Order: sequence, then C-alpha cells, then structure tokens
Amino acid sequence: MSIEVYRDTWGIPHLRAADALELSYAQGRTTALDRAWQLEVERHRAQGTTAAFLGPEAVDWDVFARRARLADTARRCFDALDEPTRTWVSAYVDGVNAGLAAGARRSPEFSATGLAPGRWEPWTPLAVWLSTHILFAGFPTKLWRDHVARRLGEEHAELFATDAPGTTGSNGWLVTGGRTATGAAIIAGDPHRFIEAPGVYQQIRLACPEFDVVGLAVPGVPGLAHFGHTGSVAWAITNAMADYQDLYRERLRRTDDGAVEALGPDGWAPARAHTETIEVKGGEPVEVEVVETARGPVVIDGPDAVISLRYPPRVTRELGFATLPALLAARTVADVDRAFDHWVEPVNVLQAADTEGGTLHRVAGHVPQRGRDNRLRVVPAWEPGHEWHGAHDPMPREPVDDVAVMANARGIASPLGVEFAPPHRANRIAQLLTGRKGWTAPDMADVHTDTHLASARPLLTLLAALPDLGLEAREVRDRLLCWNRRMSADSTDAALFAAVRGAVVRRLAQHPVLAVLAEPPAYPAVFRPWLALVPRVAYALETLLTGGPVPEADRLAAVRGALEEVAAAPPTEPWGATHRLAPWAALPDGDEDRAEGDGGDGYGAGVWPGLDGDHDCVLSTSSVPGVTDLSLRGPAARYVWDLARREDSLWVVPLGASGVPGDPHRRDQLPLWLRGGLAPVITDWNQLTEEPEDHHDHH
Repeated sequence: MSIEVYRDTWGIPHLRAADALELSYAQGRTTALDRAWQLEVERHRAQGTTAAFLGPEAVDWDVFARRARLADTARRCFDALDEPTRTWVSAYVDGVNAGLAAGARRSPEFSATGLAPGRWEPWTPLAVWLSTHILFAGFPTKLWRDHVARRLGEEHAELFATDAPGTTGSNGWLVTGGRTATGAAIIAGDPHRFIEAPGVYQQIRLACPEFDVVGLAVPGVPGLAHFGHTGSVAWAITNAMADYQDLYRERLRRTDDGAVEALGPDGWAPARAHTETIEVKGGEPVEVEVVETARGPVVIDGPDAVISLRYPPRVTRELGFATLPALLAARTVADVDRAFDHWVEPVNVLQAADTEGGTLHRVAGHVPQRGRDNRLRVVPAWEPGHEWHGAHDPMPREPVDDVAVMANARGIASPLGVEFAPPHRANRIAQLLTGRKGWTAPDMADVHTDTHLASARPLLTLLAALPDLGLEAREVRDRLLCWNRRMSADSTDAALFAAVRGAVVRRLAQHPVLAVLAEPPAYPAVFRPWLALVPRVAYALETLLTGGPVPEADRLAAVRGALEEVAAAPPTEPWGATHRLAPWAALPDGDEDRAEGDGGDGYGAGVWPGLDGDHDCVLSTSSVPGVTDLSLRGPAARYVWDLARREDSLWVVPLGASGVPGDPHRRDQLPLWLRGGLAPVITDWNQLTEEPEDHHDHH
C-alpha cells in the first residue's frame, strides 16, 4: 500500500493514497491511532454493550440500543448497500481494525476500564452513525407532548414548542460573491452538539488521484458527511428539525405457547420477540426482552405504557451511505445535489457553492408521509390512519440570492417539522451579513462569536413594567434595562440577567398550573432529558412569559419575586465565572475530562474556562437556566469554506485533533476556540510534516 500520512502544526491528519479504497483504509487506520478509545466507546454504544466496561450507569443506554435494534438495523442497511459503497465502507473498517491495537496501547482508558480493543464489523460505521443520531430528531418530545396534553389539556400540547435541551442545532450561512472581497462565495457556520472529549468532529484531509477533500469527519464513519471542500465545491449542513420518527402505543398479549402478539388496525398479529443479556461491570447481568411489532421495535415497556418506535432506516433498510463516496468525488453544486438525493438520516438543510458561481440550498433526507397526529404525539397502534405512505418528494429547495442562512428556525424545512428553534440566531446572522460588503474568510469570526441575546426582550419588557419596587430591586432592574444584551463572559450585567432569568424559570416551574408536569411518567432514564419540567420551562420561557396557561398577574409576580431574590444577593462575578465549559467524557472521574493545568493556557487543573454566549446567541453555548450555568453544548467545530482559494479556508474544534491523553494536540485548539479564533486549512504538502510509516506503532 502506498499510504502517506502528513500532519500540520495542529496535528491534523492529511492522508494521501493511490486510490479511493486505499484512502478509506488510511482514514480508518489513522482514526484508530488518534481516537481508539472514542471509536471503541462508539462501537459499544451502537451494540448496547457499554455497561460491560462502564458499569451500571450505562445500562439504560444499552437497554435502549438493544430494544431499538440499532445494530441489527445497521446490518440490514449495510447488506442493502450497492457493491462499490459496501467495498469502500469495508476498506475503512479494515483500516480501523489495523490501527486499533496500536491506538489502544496509547490510550490509558483501556487499562483503566479493563477493556480490550475489539473487532469492527463491516456494518459498524452504519451502527455508529445510527446510535449517534437516533435521538437527534428528538422523538421523545412526543412523550412530553402527551404528558402535557394529559395533565394540562389538549390545547396546551404544543405549549413548549422550541428547540429543547436534548436537540442539537447549528448555524450555517452562504454568502454569494456579490458580498465577498474576492467575488467568490463563502460558506461558514458551526454545528452545535454536546461538547465531548475527544470531539465529535475530526478535521481531516483525504487525497488521491481522483480527489483531494478537506472537511470534518465523524470518527467511526468514512468520508465527510456534513462539512467538506473539494477545491471546486464546498458544502455544509444544519439540522432541518424535521419530524421523521413515530411512536405508537402498543397493546401486547402472550399466547399459550409464550409467543407475543400485538394489536394492529387489522386485529392481533404475531410480534417478533427474543431475549438478550447485558453484561454489567460490577453488577448482575440484565435480561432484556426485545419485541418488534409491525410498527417497529418496542422502546418503552413499562407500567405506564408500551411504546414502539418507527424510524426510516429500520423500515427502508437505507441510511444514505452511498452519498458519502459521491461527495468526495463532487466537482460542482450539481454533483453535491445528486449525491444528497440518496441521503436518509438525519434530515438536514444543506448549502453548497462552487467555483463556477453555482449555489444550492435544499433539504436532504427521508421524511415519511403520514397523518399530522403521528408528528405530534404517540398514536394508538390499533387505530387505522397512522400508516406511512412513501416519503416527501421532492424535498424543499430555494434559490440563493445574496445570502442564505440556516439556523434551525422555521424556513425552508417548515412543512417537514413541528418544533423549530426561535428565529433569533437566523435573524441575527442575516442582519450581520447584509449589513456590509467585502466579506473575507477571517471576517466570519465576527459572526461566529456574536453574543447578542434577542430572546431577553420579553423578560426585560416585564421587568420594565413592574411598579413599586424597593431600592435594591430598582437598581438591579435599571442596570438590566441599560444592559447591551450581550452575553459576554466578562460581563457582570450578563451574569445578573442570567441570575434573574434562572430565578424566573424556577418560580414558573413551581406555579400550580405547571407544577402538575413535574412528575413525568415512568419512562426509561434515557428519555428523562426530554421530560424534565425546569429545562422545558427554561427553553420555552419567551412563550410562557407572553402567553400560555399561567395568568398574566402570576407571570408578573414571578418576575418580581425573581428580581427581589437576586437583588438581595446579586452576582459579583461576570457571566463566565459560572458559564463554563463542561465537556462530556465516557470516563468522567479521572483528571482527563478536565482542563489540564499545564500548557500555559491559564486554567488550573480541574477548572474549565468561562464562555461567551448563551443558548439563543449566534455564539450558542447552551446551559439550562434554572438548573445550571455550565455549558454542555456549543460549537462542536467552526468552519469557513472559501471558494476563491481553498487554502484561505479556516476551521477550529473545541479541544484538539488527538484523543490521546498527554498528546500535545489533545487540547491545543482550546485557547483558539475560546477566543473565536480559527486555524488555517493548510493544503500545501510542503508545509506539512510526513509521518514515518511505523511512527504510531512505537508510541
């Protein structure tokens, strides 16, 4: 094999091979060497086998992964792939298997947990993709809406409609040549996901005689699904907020011989059932009965309900992986458009631009055609009218004129979803972009890092309307009414606003009208983030302060009480003192999941840095008002694709290119990411350092 591995000054891998298959192998092998622990955690998550090395805490996820049939669905989708795509994915898996042992030797997490590196199957990348995205579209929101309808009344089922804490958003924008300094388009943005250590996106370059592409890969999955630049065309996505997964309330019964039957629209019919055993480190094994009805696998089997999940890849045996190799070979917007015609999950809004002046703004993915009730709530499996009838086709698209913005708000994907993000981020990005001309790639950092909080208005309006305040409360109110509405880490006024907002959220959640929602149904723990009242109130605060079931006088009373509470002991430290980064790690106890105190970055051991921004800012660093100011979710990468000269493109990730503890590139991008900086995309091979053939194996 003639594989060459180069690194830039950030340790980002640039891979060169004789053909696309060798390159896919090289991508798998390099990822295994850089991210062995992350890859193995993802493989076990997809199979529902994490409790075997992570212990009892991981059982809930494993039960869900088994019940949802993630691994079995991945196998089916792999078997249904066309031969060239199957061969290409298999080459990546061969590379992972070739690099895992050496990668594991560099990763102390393996010995810490007693985990030995396992073997990847050809279908494992599809399983990793599925497990990463199965909760992405937020089907548990239907459980929440059911809960609201039952406790508050049908008319309030959509009261909390907004992008809830469990969902993942993103910003993306396309600026056409008329607004750039070069006359060529620029595509930029930032996906918002849980910030994980190591990161969910991997900066990488893939080059062979057929193509040369830079972009952000998902570790464990070949190619560049979401963000890439081939030199002549670039693309990026955001979550379309489409609704494409359904929940059915099931009635099950056992026959005399122990078989399971489920009640459908045509009466009782056999369901498939078998039992699986989950091994638990430090605990007893857990038996799980896996049941699948004609609708789909049963994911909730509890005292309150039996509920099945219907999701497109399980039904169609398609995940859309044929898109991935096609993207690498794309030269024009038309090529990217054609490639995404095969996309399935998750459903994304896509933007692309090429060097010939072509642009693209469309939705890609599979959204089933079915009744509106399916999209809103859990529907009864035995009633007719809840069947799927093919998919939405064609998917929505719009011509690009001047600038195009995608930020999870209502817009191009409106017909396909129920809940969207508030329009604040989308409006603000459009306002910033259209406010001037002559944009360059480095200028895009001004948009990425904008901290204006438009969603503060309803709360500030109510504060302004409060009569007869005491001296301290009046002082706090006056400070907030003069505040510039920027959630800057160094702003004490931002901290003051956040403190008042958190107190308002807690008071509203305790109001008798809403407090009936505090006790969710007895569903598995994996769904709890969607069913917790205080976060729901926090993210729907604008709606609840301007309408809804809480009487206006009580809303004002909650705001007054919150203001007086904070005025009695106002925060003295700035927003960044409490609004800190809190990345997720599979092993949360060691020092490894905290910022290292060396590297001259000024953060002591165990202390993560303070962050600019807030949930509804363009710089979306999400905390949960009323619960914690810590930020678990934010820009999991930032990218700027320049269509004039690819080497003027820029990117950054929150931590670094390596997932290996102690590696100099494990956290070296953190200071850059924090200040909104971007690293150059180096494409000149002469500026890169070639890695010797056996370099990794002797670490």
